[in-house]
Amino acid sequence: MAIQLPFLTSNNFSGLFNDRFWQNAWPVPAHNQLLQGEAVPDGELPAVGLANQVRLSAVWQEQPLLLAFTRIFTEHQYCPLCYPHLKALNEYYETFQSKGTAVLVVTSTDQRQSEQVAADLGLKMPLLVDPQCRLFRKYRTGQALGAPLPAQFLIDRQGTLRYKHLFSFLEANAPIARLLKEVEALQVGA
Repeated sequence: MAIQLPFLTSNNFSGLFNDRFWQNAWPVPAHNQLLQGEAVPDGELPAVGLANQVRLSAVWQEQPLLLAFTRIFTEHQYCPLCYPHLKALNEYYETFQSKGTAVLVVTSTDQRQSEQVAADLGLKMPLLVDPQCRLFRKYRTGQALGAPLPAQFLIDRQGTLRYKHLFSFLEANAPIARLLKEVEALQVGA
């Protein structure tokens, strides 16, 4: 009988110690200096289940964008602080859409791993694949213990930052209620 530790999502550690793990092993705190109202970096990544790459600016020009960076080590190992947040984002995906806001999740897992994650979690929202962590680094989310740190950014239709949440041990991810409040504030201000 396998013992499941409460902070692990799986006992399967295969594939954990790869090049990406070692490139993100040394702790670098989140150091995103973007201020509200400033232009955010653009980028383009492949997404699970989509034939074409997703360009962030193409999305935010159509509707505000909640860009959520999540911490997944492999298709078997999720960050115990990000796993519940990812599930909650998926649960509230239609709510964000009904409020006119797109949601894109960025992971550092490779294409195969990301496809497995999307299938296992039944993700409704697009999962962007960034195994080289280029977009994570553009947004300066930080890194530690083998993976980039999580962060959330709300971007308006002009490509400017309206809200950001960077990882901290006090609050690893922005609560869904807070993200919805920021989306509603963006609607009022539009």
